Amino acid sequence: MTDFHRIKRLPPYVFEQVNRIKAAARANGADIIDLGMGNPDLDAPRHVIEKLVETAGKPRTDRYSASKGIAGLRRAQANYYQRRFGVSLNPDTQVVATLGSKEGFANMAQAITAPGDVVLVPNPSYPIHAFGFLMAGGVVRSVPAEPTPAFFPAAERAMQHSIPKPVAMVVCYPSNPTAYVASLDFYRDLVAFAKKHELILLSDLAYAEVYFDDHNPPPSVLQVPGAIDVAVEFTSLSKTFSMAGWRMGFAVGNERLLAALTRVKSYLDYGAFTPIQVAATAALNGPEDCIHEMRATYRRRRDAMVDAFQKTGWDIPVPSASMFAWVPIPERFRSLGSLEFSKLLVEKADVAVAPGIGFGEHGDEYVRIALVENEQRIRQAARNIRRFFDNADRTLHNVVPMQKVG
Repeated sequence: MTDFHRIKRLPPYVFEQVNRIKAAARANGADIIDLGMGNPDLDAPRHVIEKLVETAGKPRTDRYSASKGIAGLRRAQANYYQRRFGVSLNPDTQVVATLGSKEGFANMAQAITAPGDVVLVPNPSYPIHAFGFLMAGGVVRSVPAEPTPAFFPAAERAMQHSIPKPVAMVVCYPSNPTAYVASLDFYRDLVAFAKKHELILLSDLAYAEVYFDDHNPPPSVLQVPGAIDVAVEFTSLSKTFSMAGWRMGFAVGNERLLAALTRVKSYLDYGAFTPIQVAATAALNGPEDCIHEMRATYRRRRDAMVDAFQKTGWDIPVPSASMFAWVPIPERFRSLGSLEFSKLLVEKADVAVAPGIGFGEHGDEYVRIALVENEQRIRQAARNIRRFFDNADRTLHNVVPMQKVG
């Protein structure tokens, strides 16, 4: 009963191994500081919650909703794109509401993938970018995650050495897990590459509003003239408005691709609960103070983490966007790999992080640290880790030969 075809295509969920150890430690009374899952701990904006309460229980709101989203919500998303990116969208044909960007991505994969189709996916990358296509019967080929000029020669090689020819490419900037940010120039080259090779371009922009350089907000690939000919972009209210559990996202862009997504979704769901869609409309149309406050909170946490971890001897690359730091494992622990190192942090330091191997084999020398605890807890995590590092030579000699640093 375990040999189901699609389940066999999925690897073991490595994050679950860390979660088990975390749960066992908590059951034994440990105070685990959880910097693993990118699960926002901030409150949703008050005016959004009030709109949800006001709408719930009104006549007709308990009925099935529209699979592609109510008209007002799609208009609000189109208006957001116009304000933020200067991109004009037709809310009737170029905007689809999804149950979070993750669901939208998975159902887009179902819509466009034939058995054996090859898709180019960054490595490391957020798991749904690859596994959405694997579950749909596709084949994944890795391309670099970093948006540098070296990306394109590597992508050309992937095109040349893939049989059959790839049909789509996934990108994600600001990136989960790496926090890389793409420039508009990179997107111009990317759109030209997609058109040259007749590729569908799928862009994950879930972290569009979580950035720390006020002079350079992350762009949208749809800002490139002609990008809408080949591209669909996915966004979410999860991080922007701390509404992760509400499951509200969007796919916008190419009409033909969105029509395919809409058709698949029409067989699978009736859309989000109408009051949630009305509240999401209020979020997109409402004041942006809450977004500025969210950004400031994550900036303070980022700065606290970089400062506190520096004192442990563990250098943190400073992320310019996203709610994550993508951090090389300290050299003396690197031979363990990211999963075993992450387990050790739970067991020896009461700190949970996400092992980089969970985002692809090219992530195995890294861990992802999420800014989902307050500054005091982040500094406590650093103190715990420092104690572990200081004692590691004595306590881990029977686990792994430790490399001396110096």
